Amino acid sequence: MSPLASYRRLLDLVGPAYVLVAFVGRLPTSMSQLGTLVLISSTTGSYASGGLAAGALAIANAVGSPLAGALSDRHGQRPVVLVQSLLGALALGVLVIAAHADFSTPVLVLCAAVAGSLLPQVGPLSRVRWRPLVADSGVHQRRLLDTAFSYEGAADEASFVLGPALVGTGVALISPEAAMLMASVLLVVFGCAFALHPTAPGAVPRPAPGTVVARVVTPFFVVLLLALMCVGMLFGATQTGTTVMADAAGEPGLAGLIHAVLGIGSVIAGLGTALLPESFGHARRMLVCAVALLVMSLPLLAVDSLTGLVLVVLALGFGVAPYLISVFTLGERALPQSRASLGLSLLASAVGLGYALGAGAAGRLADAHGHTAAFTVTVGAMVLAVVLALVVQARDRARAQPAAGSAAEPAHPLLDVV
Repeated sequence: MSPLASYRRLLDLVGPAYVLVAFVGRLPTSMSQLGTLVLISSTTGSYASGGLAAGALAIANAVGSPLAGALSDRHGQRPVVLVQSLLGALALGVLVIAAHADFSTPVLVLCAAVAGSLLPQVGPLSRVRWRPLVADSGVHQRRLLDTAFSYEGAADEASFVLGPALVGTGVALISPEAAMLMASVLLVVFGCAFALHPTAPGAVPRPAPGTVVARVVTPFFVVLLLALMCVGMLFGATQTGTTVMADAAGEPGLAGLIHAVLGIGSVIAGLGTALLPESFGHARRMLVCAVALLVMSLPLLAVDSLTGLVLVVLALGFGVAPYLISVFTLGERALPQSRASLGLSLLASAVGLGYALGAGAAGRLADAHGHTAAFTVTVGAMVLAVVLALVVQARDRARAQPAAGSAAEPAHPLLDVV
């Protein structure tokens, strides 16, 4: 089945309305991170405070999402996402009010954390829906699932384009408060629509007493979590460095628009991932993309203008989505269906946790030394990403070289990622 035929088949399975709802439903999370950074930085006059608040929101989301995923596995996505959408929208509104009430930074950070804990992670929950949808596709099942994950990776990246762009537009035309309230409205409308869509899976039947339930967190899964944290650090540190540069140039509203450029190449590369041959395995793709991201991040240390920054960020984006897709695919193959919402939420949460670490560290460095210091966090994260990709590649090669007699041995379901 060709990539184009695969995309058509997936669209036939879910319908155009689902594509719209599942995409727009992701925007509030990507908007809230940058929106919080800009909002708190502008009201307190401190990039460190803005970075701490944005980081707290991301960390709380990273902690809350797996809990919501586990509840979704047990009770179904619909009730969980409905509650998250309504309460999360309310919490974003409260954060806007708190930002103008002269509260101290710890209080603002707490408000941001509460909001983050309630925001639904639509991306991983949407990924969970694909496996049962393509279950009856016969020999095309794996191809369709890989294509679905390529689309999901591109959709995630597109949300990182449009989300910051909406924030930047709201800041430039109205105010940071308007951007945050826009995220709140989108969450109510499209978060609830995602929850109510017919594709929402119900509760997964609980295993019979005495049944051995496969573990989600294994040493290999931890490596994947760390690999995704590196990309989150790239997002957080690059976003912070971009904000500092835009403010210094007297164009604070451009921060979101410039960071959105990161996703343009990423969306294109993500959709194109479906064109890659199956012989080009995901472990190798992960390593190639990690090296590319490291090489393309180095010019950030020399950039001294917004025009140069746009070009560097655009190039950097081409490696992001393929890297994310490879890691998420490796993780999905390592998960039993009964724990899919939890496992994929954990992977997505690792990106959020990395964002928090990257934004927080870059914010402190930027306050003391400017934008270049913030971008060193991006480069450092990519060095770690290469190391982790080498670990995954070495493991993949080791598993591909068993003797013929041992090749038939059944693999543990959580380790069968080849």
